[in-house]
Amino acid sequence: MESEKSLNKEKLLLWGMFGFTGLFVLLFSLITGKGYELILRNTIAAFIFAGTVIFMIKDAGARGKESFLFDNYYKPYRFYVSFMGMVLLSCLFSLVPNEFWPYMSLFLILVMFSNVEIGMITGIGFLMISVMLEENGSYSEFFMYVIAAMVAVTLLRDLKETTNIGYPVFISLLTQAVLLSAFSVLFQNRTLSFSLFILPILNLMLNLIIMVSVLNMIGVYMIRKSNDMYMEINDVEYPLLVELREKDKDEYKKIVHTTYLAERIALDRGFNDRAVKTCSYYHWIGSYEGKKNWIDLEDTFKEHNFPIEAMEFLHEYIDPPKGQLRSAEALSVELSEAVITEIMDLIKKNKDVKIDYDKLIDDIFDKKEKNGSLYNYAVTFADYYRMRQILKKEKLYYDFLR
Repeated sequence: MESEKSLNKEKLLLWGMFGFTGLFVLLFSLITGKGYELILRNTIAAFIFAGTVIFMIKDAGARGKESFLFDNYYKPYRFYVSFMGMVLLSCLFSLVPNEFWPYMSLFLILVMFSNVEIGMITGIGFLMISVMLEENGSYSEFFMYVIAAMVAVTLLRDLKETTNIGYPVFISLLTQAVLLSAFSVLFQNRTLSFSLFILPILNLMLNLIIMVSVLNMIGVYMIRKSNDMYMEINDVEYPLLVELREKDKDEYKKIVHTTYLAERIALDRGFNDRAVKTCSYYHWIGSYEGKKNWIDLEDTFKEHNFPIEAMEFLHEYIDPPKGQLRSAEALSVELSEAVITEIMDLIKKNKDVKIDYDKLIDDIFDKKEKNGSLYNYAVTFADYYRMRQILKKEKLYYDFLR
């Protein structure tokens, strides 16, 4: 029922975007006294543009979260709000000199709140609206702002917590400055003078302010927030883990050792190591209360504000969807847990037992191969072979389990 309501709300928003874009451009064209033909052209173009963006959003959504930057798949309202605001701005920009339009930074916002393709097409559409609504709009400013936006987006699309934004921002602004100067001199045939550079300078200052503000906001609320949350919940002193340690010491010991092995595999193979660590720590977090199903544990994770990505991995591991391939991250946790469980059980029966770790690990892997469970995982032969080798290399670590 909840997903149905969400789907209906999304449809309403998309239809709202479509109608609002076309109707507002129509109204603005009427208010500014455009001729009948121009009004018709502007309105049809706006509807076509909005329809194209909606098609791209639906297409990306059907392909899943990997089609969007950051966590935009789960938080589409960022883009919807930006889109609605840009409808207003794109019309209003037609009333001010085009040298002042801060489209470079606005393209960047649209990209950061969706993905590169959607953001660029949306920015181009709004730029087109501004040019069409201008008194004497031409291809020259359109060309200039698209090129500048392409440079900025290319340099800043792969933002991470460690990304140094100084150089990309400088190059983006330098590109914008060169294009603005070329636009004034080559396309408008204006002679060089101090007044020629007033608007371009103001444009660069406005772009700088918007870009730095937006990038800082993205860093704090979209990148660092998730990283900080992972650091918090993956601390062994986190309340949920402390509670498990106090109520089920054996289970706690098992998950700690499982986490160590799974993280070693993830780091070696380039898997999502922080999600692997979270999955290893928390997949049996409710065992002492008899909570072993996802439906029993989901509310606990939500109460503790687990990142959406972490909850997805936990859901996949605890209650895997039927017919859907499981991730390599899930397999690394499962194999690590199987090895640790087997070793701890043997030691529990006889503390001085001699264990052939190579044989034990080979038996676990051979068993999985024979029962066909590996067919349920999206893992390569190289990854699978390497997992076996990594687990065999940890013989000294296994001796510490005694």
